[in-house]
Amino acid sequence: MKNTGLKGKKVLITGASSGLGFAMAKALGNAGASVIITARGGDKLNKALNSLQSAQIDAYALQMDVRSEQSIQETVSWVKEQWGRLDLLVNNAGIGMRTVNPAFLTDAQPFFKVSASGFRDLIDINLTGYFLVAKAFAPLFIEQGKGKIVNISMNHETMKRKGFIPYGPSRAGAESLSIIMAEDLKAYHIDVNMLLPGGATETGMIPDEFKAEIKGKIQLLSPDIMGEPIVFLSSDESNGITGERITATSFESWKAELSTK
Repeated sequence: MKNTGLKGKKVLITGASSGLGFAMAKALGNAGASVIITARGGDKLNKALNSLQSAQIDAYALQMDVRSEQSIQETVSWVKEQWGRLDLLVNNAGIGMRTVNPAFLTDAQPFFKVSASGFRDLIDINLTGYFLVAKAFAPLFIEQGKGKIVNISMNHETMKRKGFIPYGPSRAGAESLSIIMAEDLKAYHIDVNMLLPGGATETGMIPDEFKAEIKGKIQLLSPDIMGEPIVFLSSDESNGITGERITATSFESWKAELSTK
């Protein structure tokens, strides 16, 4: 029998045509939430929507470019007109190191060899995109008097690893952004938290040609690892929890520790 614990919840996830975003959409939909998945469009977005709807999930797909304020505002308008509210925004859209160095896993490239355009493009999506989308939806949350934002991040090791500019700084910046956003929105009863997988995950961030080699050295996490924590963060049980950095692989221990505070 399908879980309906999130019935009535309205959620939007950016960059959800595959990987972590799609896995979270599936988990939230299976728990009863209505879910909007966004991406820049194309067959992947349509296939993702069909997959969710085939599983009897109340899912919708919207084309949105997180670099474009106009595109984001069109999505905000759709949410207001069709739903009238939003319970949870998940900032997940991002691109990886392969966009600036396809061989980043085997041939680390120093920062001074990264092109300025490659640096800007990645920061525009991974960091500025989080800011622009949250900024656009914040007035709706404030008007409602409640709301939740979850910003997806990565391990701190990624932020210090050789050859990981600009991806590392983009995620470090997103974490600082999240902490300050949580403080700025606390007075409005809007919760802001960070969620990360807790290890390398089997997503498009890792080029296919390297996956077999990596699997021989480490066990890649399934994107489904994000399911349980994102369902919790969408539920009323998490109301008032803000400014937290949650690692999916240690979610149960984090939750248990939280209950003792």
